[in-house]
Amino acid sequence: MSKPENATHLLYLHGFRSSPRSAKAQRMARWVAEHRPDLVFACPQLPPSPRAAIELARELVADWPRERMALMGSSLGGFYATVLAQALGCRAVLLNPAVDPARDLAKYIGEHSCWQNPEERFFFRPEFVDELRALQPGTLAYPERLLAVIAKGDEVLDWREMHARYAPGQIKLLEGSDHGLSDFDDYLSELTDFLQL
Repeated sequence: MSKPENATHLLYLHGFRSSPRSAKAQRMARWVAEHRPDLVFACPQLPPSPRAAIELARELVADWPRERMALMGSSLGGFYATVLAQALGCRAVLLNPAVDPARDLAKYIGEHSCWQNPEERFFFRPEFVDELRALQPGTLAYPERLLAVIAKGDEVLDWREMHARYAPGQIKLLEGSDHGLSDFDDYLSELTDFLQL
């Protein structure tokens, strides 16, 4: 069997209140620079509107080759990556992915600051909850193309719910760790291998 061709494009999607300056996004940017400088890498600042965030992501990848592109998303970005992977059929690594963000973020309506820069503020509007609900993907269409990294030590999301949602695909279950995956470097090579980077 011939070896699959390397991916040529990678889109990284950050989580709620996060940015391209998050530790994992920055680590991926360094990995690309060190190992795959030829790779087209995008890590946009996502708008607070889920509909606008997905539209931005779709625009970014509109001309990308479906069979040679990959996604990586963290938390809410993992939910977005799932939505896109369902639509595009590409490989995706999901880092502690949000399963039901409409439910979880309903209690966060109001003004928030960015984790990486508290001076950057945004407003999470009530209609954004409805936008999340409208995006909710159903049964996973390409589970074999998904790898979910799930930390039992996640202090924000329930690992059991994540595990149940992504059980049809591949799961890397971490006994400890945390929501931010502070041990990300320990298994980064495994994730990049899965994405055929």
